[in-house]
Amino acid sequence: MKLTKREIDALACPPGKRDAMFMDDSLPGFAVRVTETGSKVILFQYRFAGRVRRMVLGPYGELTPPQARKMAEAARGRAREGGDPAGERKALALAAKEERVRQKAETAADALTFRVLVERWRDGALREKSASYRKDAPDRLLSAFAVMKNRPARSIATGEIQARLDDIASAHPIMARRLHAYGRAMFTWAQKRQFVSANVFASVIVEGEEVSRDRVLTDLELATLWNAAGRLPYPFGPFVHLLTLTLQRRDEVAAMTWAELDPDLTTWTLPAARAKNGRAHIVHLSEAARRVLADLPRQTDPKTGSLSPYVFTTNGRTPISGFSKAKVRLQKAMAAAEDTPAGKEAQPTPGPDWRLHDLRRTGVTVMARLGIGHHVADRVLNHVGGAIKGVAAVYQRHEFEAERAAALDSWARHVLAVSAGTASGTADNVVPLRP
Repeated sequence: MKLTKREIDALACPPGKRDAMFMDDSLPGFAVRVTETGSKVILFQYRFAGRVRRMVLGPYGELTPPQARKMAEAARGRAREGGDPAGERKALALAAKEERVRQKAETAADALTFRVLVERWRDGALREKSASYRKDAPDRLLSAFAVMKNRPARSIATGEIQARLDDIASAHPIMARRLHAYGRAMFTWAQKRQFVSANVFASVIVEGEEVSRDRVLTDLELATLWNAAGRLPYPFGPFVHLLTLTLQRRDEVAAMTWAELDPDLTTWTLPAARAKNGRAHIVHLSEAARRVLADLPRQTDPKTGSLSPYVFTTNGRTPISGFSKAKVRLQKAMAAAEDTPAGKEAQPTPGPDWRLHDLRRTGVTVMARLGIGHHVADRVLNHVGGAIKGVAAVYQRHEFEAERAAALDSWARHVLAVSAGTASGTADNVVPLRP
């Protein structure tokens, strides 16, 4: 029998059998398999390595007998040469599948840009970190490496990272070290999850070690700063006063909301989501701090006319920013004298560098002078570690709220005293706190 369309159409599986094989007499190995359900598959049968092998050519109907016969003749030629047509086809199919998987992986790897990696790190590894860290670390990485943010993370070379951090370190060595730490942590996280094959930050070198600042303002400097802030209008003048009196972090005070304050202004509750260490914190407000808050105008959103939730804001919708420019204005106010000639602009005060963050260190230093314990000062600053360590830190859960309130009251009295010139080491021409 020669398997033509007419013969194949007439084929049927014998009763009682699940399938049957019908061989072509003119082309050895060419066959049709018919099942009890009526389906028909054309195949080629041959021997390889002493065993019978079958190669499916395709379903009858999708494949015509002439097409199938041509395929069987080619397979028979390969078999007569000692080849394994079915095995070769399977190998080709497997290779094609592997290539598709490889291309899919390549596409996914290219889609993982530096920016996407930063976002996944933020939403994954940083999920349990404080809100400020979750914002600061990703924002700084994207800003510092902006030219790389749309490139696949795997395409970034260590040499590029080294060159960029070297440029940053020439002007801002501390920032370069922090960016190095952020990037190394992010790529370590990504490498463990096989998002990238290597940590391009691991072998980068940033010279020097980060030295903790030890700048403490003298009483004269503290008085000058306080009185200069009193000359600045809302929002930055009152902001510096409240920053000084509470000793909390700059961004935490800047984003203070009215809802976080008790109605009687005795305490400010900093929520865990806004605290740098992710730990909610109650801040006692001294009488001087309450006076600052009580004198503040409640701002509104000019677009909606609704009251702003923020204590310090310039647009009613977001908390204040632009601290560098504000500090320049504060320095000019510190340098300004009553006899400054009209029409001339006061220049920033020369001398040792200082930052707003130094107020926290100044406050705890003065507290030590006033006899306030380190464990209380640590709680004032909302430090998780602090003076109580080891087993005592595990079991010690007292928050010293009364002692913290007394400490901030003592600190406020000291600030007002040196600013009024009634404490040692102050000048006679300081400006007192405005009533």
